[in-house]
Amino acid sequence: MATTTATITLSSSDLTGDALSLSSTATLTKGNSVTGLDQTSGVARKTFTSDDEVLLFGDADYSATDPGFKVYLRNPSTVSSEYFTIKIADAATITGSPAASVGGKNMGRLYAGDWTLFPYDASTASDITVTPSVATAMTLEYMIIYHV
Repeated sequence: MATTTATITLSSSDLTGDALSLSSTATLTKGNSVTGLDQTSGVARKTFTSDDEVLLFGDADYSATDPGFKVYLRNPSTVSSEYFTIKIADAATITGSPAASVGGKNMGRLYAGDWTLFPYDASTASDITVTPSVATAMTLEYMIIYHV
């Protein structure tokens, strides 16, 4: 069984009245199991040259009955006006290429230098879309970690 761990450390000397130092480690496992996630899409980069909402990947790319997928996204930009809006979209509502119409919920914005790791249920009809904030070349780094 593969073992994949994720660690996050948060520290600050001035965020609260006292020094803040938190660290947490999790072993990434498939849903409802102790079986480790042992597959990856590999770290990939995609460069966008418009500010249209586009499908990054979806349940059709990673169809499985395993809800234990993890998604890593990082915005390597150093320009404060360059961010990505991340959406969990309803696959049935995506029309056009680039997406002219997309139903779903915004997760939030991934600002310059930010990254995120979140769970993804590939067994549902949901896709991950991104919308760059500017129409100039913006790059997004991403990876899917899963078990089949």
